[in-house]
Amino acid sequence: MEMAGRIIKFEEEQREKAKRALKQRQEMQEKLMATVAISESEQLKRFEEFMELKQRQEYQSMRDMMDRETKESIGRQEKLKEEQRHRMKILNLRLREAEQQRMREAELERQRQAEGRERLRNLNTIQEEILQLNQLLEPSTQTKTSLPPASLSSYSTRGNQLCSQVSEVVRKTAEGEFPSVEDMTVAQRALHEMRALIRLMQEEVAKAQEKKKKEQEDEEQRRKQVELQVQQEAQKKAQAQSAKEKAQRKGLQNSAEDGTLKWYKELQASAAQCAQSFEQLNSPKDNQTKKLKLELQKAATIPVSQISSNSGSQLREIFDKIDKLLSGRAVVSGGKSVSTSQHPQSLDFVSYKLAEKFVKQGEEEVASHHEAAFPIAVVASGVWELHPRVGDLILAHLHKKCPYAVPHYPPMKDGTSVEEYQRILGYRVDDAGVEGQDSFLKRMSGMIRLYAAVIQLRWPYGSNQGSVPHGLNHGWRWLAQMLNMEPLADITATLLFDFLEVCGNALMKQYQSQFWKLILLLKEEYFPRIEAVTSSGQMGSVIRLKQFLEASLQSRQISPPKGQLSSVFWRS
Repeated sequence: MEMAGRIIKFEEEQREKAKRALKQRQEMQEKLMATVAISESEQLKRFEEFMELKQRQEYQSMRDMMDRETKESIGRQEKLKEEQRHRMKILNLRLREAEQQRMREAELERQRQAEGRERLRNLNTIQEEILQLNQLLEPSTQTKTSLPPASLSSYSTRGNQLCSQVSEVVRKTAEGEFPSVEDMTVAQRALHEMRALIRLMQEEVAKAQEKKKKEQEDEEQRRKQVELQVQQEAQKKAQAQSAKEKAQRKGLQNSAEDGTLKWYKELQASAAQCAQSFEQLNSPKDNQTKKLKLELQKAATIPVSQISSNSGSQLREIFDKIDKLLSGRAVVSGGKSVSTSQHPQSLDFVSYKLAEKFVKQGEEEVASHHEAAFPIAVVASGVWELHPRVGDLILAHLHKKCPYAVPHYPPMKDGTSVEEYQRILGYRVDDAGVEGQDSFLKRMSGMIRLYAAVIQLRWPYGSNQGSVPHGLNHGWRWLAQMLNMEPLADITATLLFDFLEVCGNALMKQYQSQFWKLILLLKEEYFPRIEAVTSSGQMGSVIRLKQFLEASLQSRQISPPKGQLSSVFWRS
């Protein structure tokens, strides 16, 4: 029992020791844990302080870097501002220099304009004086009797050349340019030469007048003898014409005279032969020849289309261009140089197309504007005089399109269709049918008016030495043969009126009393025949012709046609 008690007591002591030991270990553990916790807390504080320090350092580094960048940015901005101020300074200097340059140029331009206007006024004064002096060179009644024609022609030709030189300079100013110093030199030289020309002519006129004064009595006597002979010849012609008129009153022809028909057929054969001669050029196979054909056709037809009554200088330019082309010299057309020497068939082709275009202008332009006949006719007459082949082709084309210009009334042959016969008579026939009578008469009228203008005009700048290639004698022949043929309804009255309105004044001056006998025959003998074949719906042209004949016979005068080109026109 005692052992058991001791054992129990020992066990209790051991348990107490174990508890105390455990408690001590727990306390030590707690102390250790507290120490560790304090250590950890201190370390955490140190870490936080270290991180805070590091953040402050980074923040300070960033502040330093931003300050540096700000300073650098401000430095760059200052530098840019300085560069900008420098550029602006340079720009302002350049603008100031540009403004000063502009002002200098404006001042120079004002001076140039003032000098140009002064030169232009001087040029106009020179042109006015040279034109006035050129009028003194025109053949007057006095100079015609004082100077030989060759001398007069040489003075007139040289005067016209000098006027053309000045007109060439003036033409530049019409395009908005001022004459240059060189132009003024040319104009002044022309004026000095014109003054010298006038002095020479006056000296020659004075000498010629002295010589003429000595021969005046003999000349007057010879003139009276010539006038007597002319009167006797006129009486003989009047008697012959009266006999012919009596024969005509007995019966008129239905066709042209044999000689006229032969002439008509020869012209048509010549035109056909000409067309055949340029067959290769007219139907080209290669592109180069096609291009040449087109350029030649433009060079031939465009100048004719540009003929107008604007100014004499313009007509002269057109004539010179056509003359150059027909003479084998190069001309500029559409910005390209072209010449008839580029192909062996070029000259025939150009001549044919040129003649065709002249007639077409009569058919269209003159038909619509009657006054256009004169500028077209005077150029055609000048070309005809220098290049007779073109004149024959003009007649051939005219006769083909208007057989009444022969005059010729083609008969209808066996086997000829109605449409083909109408084409032969001059009507236009296409898929839509035959053209109306008004259109037909208008075209025929235009072509007859052109023909009537051609026969009375002559190119003023030609030599005027030889005879007119197709003059008033052909107009007299045409009128006489028309009155010797049976009239046709509508067409005869229309063409007689158009022909006499354009050419009557010239025929009256040329043939005088014989002309009035023919007009009287037309009024009394031929006009009733026209009325007899004219229906009531076709009396317009008949009435116009009747009024024209009555007014002409009553006043014994036919007024010059409207649109006739005056001497003032040729100086424009």
